[in-house]
Amino acid sequence: MVDVILEAAARVFDRQGYQEATTNRIAETAGVSVGSVYQYFPNKDALLTALHERHLLRMQAIVDRALDATHGRTLREAIEGIVAAVLQAHREEPRLQRVLHVEFPYFERPASVSTSARHLFERSRALLSEHRERLGRDDLDLATYMVLKLVESLVHTAVLEPPAAGEKALEAAIADAVEGYLVLRR
Repeated sequence: MVDVILEAAARVFDRQGYQEATTNRIAETAGVSVGSVYQYFPNKDALLTALHERHLLRMQAIVDRALDATHGRTLREAIEGIVAAVLQAHREEPRLQRVLHVEFPYFERPASVSTSARHLFERSRALLSEHRERLGRDDLDLATYMVLKLVESLVHTAVLEPPAAGEKALEAAIADAVEGYLVLRR
């Protein structure tokens, strides 16, 4: 029931935006009573918070798959795969992305209490650690933080304000930015 309600909320927020969305519309879209929505979520703010966490869990799964595919690849190839996967995932519900990341980003749980955010950090740090000899950065924790924030910022901006460049050019440009920050040694 919770998944049905969250999926309906995502569709309503994506179609109508946060301001126009109502719990009644979400219940109608989910095919449940508004009382059922309130049984799990006291208001649409709680729905948006849950959607933020669901988004992080989806990103975790996408990045996990991309990271699992990096074995035997160069760091650049790994970065390119991760960027392509994350961009594709963010393009699925562009208006919802605007709600989650521009209009109401404060509904996102702080990274310090988000299991999925910590997981993304740990997996990303492990990837950088595997390629440590190629990195021009000594502090792996800081490098991981910066890479995650750099990719997050560039992907969100690219999805919300798409540049005229083609998809492959954009993916390469984001990978170039990450590589440039890491100061990869040849």
